[in-house]
Amino acid sequence: MIVVMKPNAKEEYINNITERLINAGLGTNKIVGVDCTVIGIVGDTSKVDRELISTLPGVARVLKVQEPFKRANRAFKKEDTIVNVSGVKIGENKPVIIAGPCSVESEEQVINIAKSVKSAGASILRGGAFKPRTSPYAFQGLALDGLKILKLAKEEVGIPIVSEIVSIRHLEEFDNTVDMIQIGARNMQNFELLKEVGKLKKPILLKRGLANTMEEWLMSAEYILDKGNSDVVLCERGIRTFENYTRNTFDVSAIPMIKRVSHLPVIGDPSHASGKSWMALPLTLAALSAGADGMIIEVHNDPEHALCDGAQSIKPEVFADIMEAVNMISETVLKIKAKHNGRVYTK
Repeated sequence: MIVVMKPNAKEEYINNITERLINAGLGTNKIVGVDCTVIGIVGDTSKVDRELISTLPGVARVLKVQEPFKRANRAFKKEDTIVNVSGVKIGENKPVIIAGPCSVESEEQVINIAKSVKSAGASILRGGAFKPRTSPYAFQGLALDGLKILKLAKEEVGIPIVSEIVSIRHLEEFDNTVDMIQIGARNMQNFELLKEVGKLKKPILLKRGLANTMEEWLMSAEYILDKGNSDVVLCERGIRTFENYTRNTFDVSAIPMIKRVSHLPVIGDPSHASGKSWMALPLTLAALSAGADGMIIEVHNDPEHALCDGAQSIKPEVFADIMEAVNMISETVLKIKAKHNGRVYTK
């Protein structure tokens, strides 16, 4: 439920309503827009007397929000959220490209890849220190030693880093090392982990679960937002379907859907979506055309001998070619957005 205030409503009117709602045991989220202020109501809204609230001074109307996600809902915040990752802004007009190896294997490997992807146009370096795998016998990552290597790459190359956390017990190390914390697909509904990263002042990259609906995905984002962390970036990385040619099925429809119902930025992951390196380019073009705010792409200097997901990783020179295509498609998408009030979808 949201309370839409009249244009130029006095601050005392806004504070009066906020105080009433808090006294009723409800959470509030005040959004100051260009034309008016909106007060989002979070909690058991059956306690709210809509008719009474609508008669209070300064109130224009009281509206129900049908979706269960509130703070992530565009009804709560009309303007797009822009997430600042150590100076790199995700959600503005220019798509942000995150690139790097699936897993951290060595200092030399990560630093060399970091240099190559940055020179090609990547803004953030990705690298897995912890690797949750289906098989307990598969390579699980270098753990905290991997984080140290990522930090060295960040310092030597001068590029922000993002890595996946898998356990609450590593929160402090991640908070002190990376610029952005990734919640992987397998942990999308690890609610205790979501609550804890929600308490941090650190951007969060939230991947969609292996077989989760868009609503479930947004409800996971809600857990983070509810604890006070508004810097959440969503990532569509493919979902399981009956198709087995690709590793997953890239749900490109999720991108415009998220942009329509939520204010949070959303990026795409063509590597995990397909499991095939040659699909990185077409899926990147598809995602950006659909309105994605960026991409996260796996790059490895020697995919044939990668310790993890080599089949879906591309070489640095291929990544450079993809970045050229990204620049070309971005110009076209910007022109389309200009015709549709900043969106890529029609009304």
